[in-house]
Amino acid sequence: MADVFILDAARTPIGRYGGALADVRPDDLAAHVVRALVDRSPNLDPVMIDEVVFGNANGAGEENRNVARMAVLLAGLPTAVPGVTVNRLCGSGLEAAVQAARAIETGDASLTLAGGVESMSRAPWVLPKPGRAFPRGHETLYSTTLGWRMVNPRMPQEWTISLGEGAELMAEIYGISREAQDAFALRSHTRAAAAWQNGSYDDEVVPVDGTELTSDEGVRANASIQALARLEPVFRSDGTVTAGNSSPLNDGAAGLLLSDEAGARRIGREPLARIAGRAAAAVDPHMFGIGPVRAAHTALERAGIGWDDLSVVELNEAFAAQALACLAEWKELDPEIVNPNGGAIAVGHPLGASGTRILGSLAHELRRRGGGWGLAALCIGAGQGLAVVLEACG
Repeated sequence: MADVFILDAARTPIGRYGGALADVRPDDLAAHVVRALVDRSPNLDPVMIDEVVFGNANGAGEENRNVARMAVLLAGLPTAVPGVTVNRLCGSGLEAAVQAARAIETGDASLTLAGGVESMSRAPWVLPKPGRAFPRGHETLYSTTLGWRMVNPRMPQEWTISLGEGAELMAEIYGISREAQDAFALRSHTRAAAAWQNGSYDDEVVPVDGTELTSDEGVRANASIQALARLEPVFRSDGTVTAGNSSPLNDGAAGLLLSDEAGARRIGREPLARIAGRAAAAVDPHMFGIGPVRAAHTALERAGIGWDDLSVVELNEAFAAQALACLAEWKELDPEIVNPNGGAIAVGHPLGASGTRILGSLAHELRRRGGGWGLAALCIGAGQGLAVVLEACG
């Protein structure tokens, strides 16, 4: 099968819930990233793109009409360029990259564009259709912003606990203290602030026209252990998971330009990295936090490398407790190489975009380091994990 290369990776700054990107439709966020990736490759005729694959976790609002196809049309690409949207919840953006890469590997494509988008600010409330016309009782609106809704009553209750309760479960099972979670959150903010200050994100972030946001809105350069310690637990009165050691609700989009060797030559692009291995895994739904554990092991095996070969790991920080639980299982991994430029607790977690964001950040970081191997991994609601291994090029 053909090797698949990441030629470029771009993303929007990530906005806070109700923040600087809240007025931008998700299909427009996706279109902005598509247009940016095309414009950053002057020799790329858009008609050469064989497929556009986008991840999105919601699909209930303005992104409902196959947001990948909408992004193609809104970005002004030829109508001959197809697009498809995929949903693996928090792993949707990474799943998009996997599927776009698989099309190249099998010979179905030479150049593809993969991405992810989410506007949690603009996620709508939904009203189930009544079983009969003109019901006389009250009807319930459900928020589609995050988590379970309209749960099938046949689902065991222990499977459908909230994501935050799942994080509390991770802290309980793995003996992760409040202090350890707050320290991990502080590290995320400190590293993200430093990355913005030293220009590590300059090559990948493309501000959205009509907005004033030029960097990730949730990063707190002045974060402190003292401030984090003052926050109350959110999910259990005697718990350890707070708003400060959890990822926030966010808006944003990210994208990748992928190709085989011939495609890279055709548009004159030097690849950032090669996709060397990937894997999905599943666990009990309420144990979603450790979903990446087996996925990462399998992806490394398929790439033919071990933990000691890695120079960078991008692990999505849904919750500090969840990330620390994965690190506890990955005993051979040096935690210092994880999220060198901060993670989702600081940068943000726009669900459908996060997988693309961490893979793109990983590719850029490997290029800055001049080589090496990297791993991108996420936990996924309802009990899944996804991981991709990259090898730097050049």
